Amino acid sequence: MKRAHLILAAAVSAVVLFPAVQALSWGSTGHRLVGAAAVRSLPEELPAFLRTPQAAAEVGELSREPDRWKGAGQPHDRERDTAHFVDMTDDGRVMVATGPHIRELPELKWQYDAALIQAGTDVNAAGYLPYAIMDAWQQLVRDFAYIRVLNAAAARETDPERAAWYREDLKRREALTLRDLGVLSHYVGDAAQPHHTTIHYNGWDRDTPNPEGFTTSRQTHGMFEGAFVQRTQRLDAIEAAMPASRLEGFDLRARTADYLLTTLGQVTPFYRLEKAGGFRDDDPRGAAFATERLAAGAAELRDLTILAWRASAEASVGWPAVKVAEVEAGSADPWLAMIGED
Repeated sequence: MKRAHLILAAAVSAVVLFPAVQALSWGSTGHRLVGAAAVRSLPEELPAFLRTPQAAAEVGELSREPDRWKGAGQPHDRERDTAHFVDMTDDGRVMVATGPHIRELPELKWQYDAALIQAGTDVNAAGYLPYAIMDAWQQLVRDFAYIRVLNAAAARETDPERAAWYREDLKRREALTLRDLGVLSHYVGDAAQPHHTTIHYNGWDRDTPNPEGFTTSRQTHGMFEGAFVQRTQRLDAIEAAMPASRLEGFDLRARTADYLLTTLGQVTPFYRLEKAGGFRDDDPRGAAFATERLAAGAAELRDLTILAWRASAEASVGWPAVKVAEVEAGSADPWLAMIGED
C-alpha cells in the first residue's frame, strides 16, 4: 500500500492520551481521533451502548484494524490493501483521463475493475476506497437492524429461554457493531486525507505538469500523516472543528462521491502549504490544516452513523426475513428469523 505512524484521546470528561503505535494510512493517532470524536458526538437517538466513553475509546482502537490486517499474505493483502485509497486526477477521474469519474462509478466493484482495465490501468494501482466506504456503511445498517430487532424482541419475549438467547445475541451484535463501525471509521478517515484521493499521493506526480513547482519528495505523505499528526493534534481541537451534521437528502453513492471530491479539492492547498513551509513546527498553519481534515472525517463518520441507524428502521433481517418495523411495532415475532428456521 502507498500509505504511514501516530495517538488519540478518549475519556469521560478529559482528554486521555494513548501510546504511539506504528501503523499505516493516517496512522494510529489520526484514526483513533476520527473514531473517538465521531462516537463522542453521536446524538441521543443512537443506541445507549454507543454513547459511552468506553465505546468511543473502543471505536478509536478498532479504527486501526484495516491497517493491522496488513501482512497476512496473498490473496488477502492484495484484495484489501487497495481499499484504502482512490487515486484521482485533478478533475475527479480515477487514475487516468479515460478512467471513470468518481460521480459515475459502476454499481459493482467488478464492473469498476473492468472499467479501469478498459481505461488502461487497474484497481491495484487506482484503489477502490469509495466501494470500501459504501460496503462498510451497508454492513453497519445491517448491524443496527439486528440491534433494533433484538432489543424489541428481548423486551417483549415471555419465554425465559428465548429472552435469554435474545440478550446474549444482542451482546454479540453490539460487539460486532463496534468492530464494523471501526472499519467504517478507518475508510472514512482515509478519505479525509488528501493523499488518499489523488495521483499526487506522495509528492506531486512526476509524470504530470507541475507549474507551481510543488515538491516531488517521496517523504511527503508520511511526513504529514505520521509524526506530524502525533505532535500537533488533540481530540478537543478536532471536536471543536467538526462541522454541523448534514443529514437531508441522503444518497449513499452521491454522498461518497461528494466527500471524496471535497478531499481531492484539498490536494493543491496541501502542496501550496507545504511549499510555503506550513508544516514546520513553528508554523501553526499545518496543524490547522490537519485538524480541519481530521474534523471533516469525524463529522462524516458521525453523520454516516446516524444515517445508518435511521436506514436500519426500514430494513428486513434474518431468514425467513422479518421487517424491523413490524418487530418494533409488536406485530411480528422474529424468533425463527433470528434463531434460524432449521
